[in-house]
Amino acid sequence: MSLSDPVADMLTKIRNGTMAKFEKVDIPTSKLKLEIIKILKSEGYIKTFKKAGQDNKNQIRIFLKYDDNLKAVIHGIEKISRPGRRVYSGYRKMPRIINGYGTLIVSTSVGVTTGKKAVEKTVGGELICSIW
Repeated sequence: MSLSDPVADMLTKIRNGTMAKFEKVDIPTSKLKLEIIKILKSEGYIKTFKKAGQDNKNQIRIFLKYDDNLKAVIHGIEKISRPGRRVYSGYRKMPRIINGYGTLIVSTSVGVTTGKKAVEKTVGGELICSIW
């Protein structure tokens, strides 16, 4: 089965996993997805992740994070750029997510980073997704 937007598929699996209170979700691996997951880990939205499958190359296993009352840490996750409509932003007009409480993930010329770090580095890029 061919997917036209594998990043959106990954975000949907994470969203559905948190709604169903799963401990972990498995997604097919790619360099872009791995960079996005590293940002989710560093920002505190997931517990951890590891490569799983044959030769540790086929899948990434994401361990989802919940608080003491079993409420998901991820309240919302949304894809911004789509295959039919790419959305770009310069560093001066980088959008803020939930008035600064959320995280924007941006693909820049210096790599995949958060919106705040892109503004600090004064680089713009393609807006991949937002999470809060």
